[in-house]
Amino acid sequence: MRKAIKIWFHSGDTSDIREFSIRKSIFGGLLLIILSTIAGAAFIGYDYCRLKNISWNNTVLNHTIIKQENEIKSQRSQIQTFAGEIEILKKQVCNLSKFEDKVRLIADIKQTSDSSGLIGIGGIPEDELDPDIPLEQKHTSLIREMHRQTDQTNLAAQKQALDFENLIKLLEQKRNLLASTPSIKPVDGWITSKFGYRTSPFTGQKEFHSGVDISNRSGTNIVATANGRVSYAAHKLYIGNMVMIDHGHGRVTKYGHLKKILVKQGQEIKRGEVIGILGNTGRSTGPHVHYEVRLNGTPVNPLKYFLN
Repeated sequence: MRKAIKIWFHSGDTSDIREFSIRKSIFGGLLLIILSTIAGAAFIGYDYCRLKNISWNNTVLNHTIIKQENEIKSQRSQIQTFAGEIEILKKQVCNLSKFEDKVRLIADIKQTSDSSGLIGIGGIPEDELDPDIPLEQKHTSLIREMHRQTDQTNLAAQKQALDFENLIKLLEQKRNLLASTPSIKPVDGWITSKFGYRTSPFTGQKEFHSGVDISNRSGTNIVATANGRVSYAAHKLYIGNMVMIDHGHGRVTKYGHLKKILVKQGQEIKRGEVIGILGNTGRSTGPHVHYEVRLNGTPVNPLKYFLN
């Protein structure tokens, strides 16, 4: 007789007790299936929880990565902006050096030291300033170049400050000379003909133009470009109504084609004082002033003397 397992159970509604028999092999199989099912369900539940936790961690990690990428982009943008500001600062230092050179030229003060120190450095590469540069590409070279140029610009600025201090001291000593040195435009307007050789608008031949022509509306005031004394104030062939001012130290300025002369010969003049009205007298193609600067009788380029 095969071994069997008997199970008695009571329904609760009646007093009858029922008996249920099951073979041990079947019962063992069922028990194994039940246990296997429970174990499988437990494993699936555990694996689900583990995957859910990994998914959550990945979501947090992705948010962290995105945040860090945004921070890197922001920092890179700030670095590139700073690099651009360094370039602007370099240009400003260079412009100061050029302005100093122009002041020294006008005041006839020689440069006693070397250049500003920015010559030969070069600019920051344009590809380093590309806002779309890949994030994985390092900015090490740009940062290193920025440090180098910042140090160089700082040294150049310090030297420029010392040069200006020296220049100011020398300018104080040459105040009278500067007051009589042409350094402003005689009139605002458009330069229609520069200093040097040009094709004559009347003959079509090559000729030397000893000044600059500045055009503006007829009747515009013409001012003296430096302190001096009027040495000529009258009409002259070709150049029309002309004023000539002797500034001393071998410097003379001429103002031609004036519509009207407002000063007299021998009159003392201050820089910025109105001496005439822009016109079209003499041989002229339109309203303008012919302006000359002569040094010891030799015409020089007036553009070198414009500080404004």
